[in-house]
Amino acid sequence: MPTPLNNKWVLITGASSGFGAAAARAFGAEQSKLLLGARRLERLEQVAAAARQAGSPEVHFRFLDVSSTQSVNAFIDWARAKTGTLDVLINNAGGAQGLDTVADGKDSDWETMFQTNVLGLLRMTRAALPLMKGNSGGSIINIGSYAARAVYEGGAAYCAAKAGELQISRTLRLELNGTGLRVCSIDPGLAETEFSLVRFKGDAGRAKKVYDGTHPLTPQDIAEILVWVASRPPHVNIDEMLIKPVDQAAMHKVHRRSGNA
Repeated sequence: MPTPLNNKWVLITGASSGFGAAAARAFGAEQSKLLLGARRLERLEQVAAAARQAGSPEVHFRFLDVSSTQSVNAFIDWARAKTGTLDVLINNAGGAQGLDTVADGKDSDWETMFQTNVLGLLRMTRAALPLMKGNSGGSIINIGSYAARAVYEGGAAYCAAKAGELQISRTLRLELNGTGLRVCSIDPGLAETEFSLVRFKGDAGRAKKVYDGTHPLTPQDIAEILVWVASRPPHVNIDEMLIKPVDQAAMHKVHRRSGNA
């Protein structure tokens, strides 16, 4: 039988947009209690309001920068004041910067990708685990990427960072064996969020071309999967899920229709 998620405490990082915002609404609809973190507080406030409207009995939000240990620790101290138990941790904060080859890569882009996707994941999980230990059936769900499993030109640092996320997830599963805590990596392929807009540093035209002629995944597609994973019976662990749109057969094999059909 599925595990009810009503009144369960769910912490979501990077909750101001994309998968994180959609997850907040989806868990809100399950009447989960939410702890939301992101850097853009105005956007986060809007997401919190939408989650309440969806049905969440409690939604709390706070500034969070996973690239800062101080920010992560302060966030968890704040979370601990709200609840003594965390049921679901969704490590969603991350993203890509640039599409340069290794020869032309920029230190600032590389450092941002590893700080958020790798070190941020480690920091957040380390800080949150004391709230999860002893909570058999609790879930740590990490948002990875198809890029962890297949590479492409210009993606060296991002692919490496997401491969790091996948290996951290696999390691955590070994380290937490016997605690009853579950660890899952959700690895989306082509999905239309702000991902490309951030990668191309605000170049909307270039970002739009990534999705032209395709039917990509949506944030809601992934949010529904996150809810499904978290609601499996306590003895069931979904180790890894690779999710692609039908139009994407492989990293370099994407069906594109003429025009915007």
